[in-house]
Amino acid sequence: MNIHEYQGKEILASYGVRIQRGIVANNAVEAVAAAKQLTAETGTGWHVIKAQIHAGGRGKGGGVKLAKNLQQVEEIAGQIIGMQLITPQTSAEGKKVNKVLVAEDVYYPGESETSEFYVSVLLNRATGRNMIMYSTEGGMDIEEVAEHTPHLIFTEEVDPTVGLQGFQARRIAFNLGLSGNAFKEMVKFIDSLYNAYIGSDASMFEINPVLKTSDNKIMAVDAKVNIDDNALYRQPKYAEMRDVREENPIEVEAKEVGLNYVDLDGTVGCMVNGAGLAMATMDLIKYAGFEPANFLDVGGTADAKRVETAFRIILKDPNVKAILINIFGGIVRCDRVAQGVVDAYKNMGDAINVPIIVRLQGTNAEIAKELIDNSGMPILSAVQFQEAADQVKAALS
Repeated sequence: MNIHEYQGKEILASYGVRIQRGIVANNAVEAVAAAKQLTAETGTGWHVIKAQIHAGGRGKGGGVKLAKNLQQVEEIAGQIIGMQLITPQTSAEGKKVNKVLVAEDVYYPGESETSEFYVSVLLNRATGRNMIMYSTEGGMDIEEVAEHTPHLIFTEEVDPTVGLQGFQARRIAFNLGLSGNAFKEMVKFIDSLYNAYIGSDASMFEINPVLKTSDNKIMAVDAKVNIDDNALYRQPKYAEMRDVREENPIEVEAKEVGLNYVDLDGTVGCMVNGAGLAMATMDLIKYAGFEPANFLDVGGTADAKRVETAFRIILKDPNVKAILINIFGGIVRCDRVAQGVVDAYKNMGDAINVPIIVRLQGTNAEIAKELIDNSGMPILSAVQFQEAADQVKAALS
């Protein structure tokens, strides 16, 4: 579950991480009030207006701007709220901005130059250990750093049996070229950041940039946070941070009815039971020369109501030109699935306007094929994997 920057900063602050302070605003009037409050609390004269969407690279898309007075705060907030913000991490349509974060200016002059770093905590799936990834080259173009100068990106793996050790935090601060108070601040920052990652059951904490201020403080200027969905049952306060407006509406609807659905960019809809078979089915579609429109696992049950619900979810995608149903009858009998498909087709009437290809293997597969073939419905049946691929190809040619 992704959360907004301001929510990620709230988590960080609760674990003792120094953050760039800010107040959320839903419109330009609230933004001005937030700016006045920030000035009273922090003394900041300038304010940073930051679009709150679930995507990085907001600055490149015009979603992060500096306001030097209250009039500019109002103007900039009015421009950003409601815009379709397109960044390197959004689709071509972008994402609508519903709120902004009015933040204090932390790039003030002082005894030394400011420096920007990149720090993230995530799971290294290859080793099964948490990993702190960091670089001296923080800022908007960290992707360019990873591609062209990978030697400037360092990693520190954490043994889960002992947790983050003091010498590891000090090594990170040393590799970032810090000394004096900034060194001590970074050690504390890394320790608190890792505690936030573990304590919130996150799958990723990305802070870009981590700023060394002109008076040698270390703080999080941004926060991109992903909370592990599987842990939300024990993190109810973080579960409440979910913003469904930022998510794919079809995926949200599918989740509410208990379907595992992921929207993709292809034209062949998939309805499968079991994640492994779903992945194989997507490969099958690609081998046939097409692209899957979704990943949809109906689970262990596939009665008429569940199949009909799955049909309606898949057909909400206007790009779907055909639907391939691929079910292995282990827990559920193939004849029951076949009857469910036929009944769902009858119930939906003209709502189904694309070819349906059904492949059923397992218990009572022969009976299931007869049910499909004798139903009088325009449903194509298949037995073998290759036969199903050929049926898809024929239907779309």
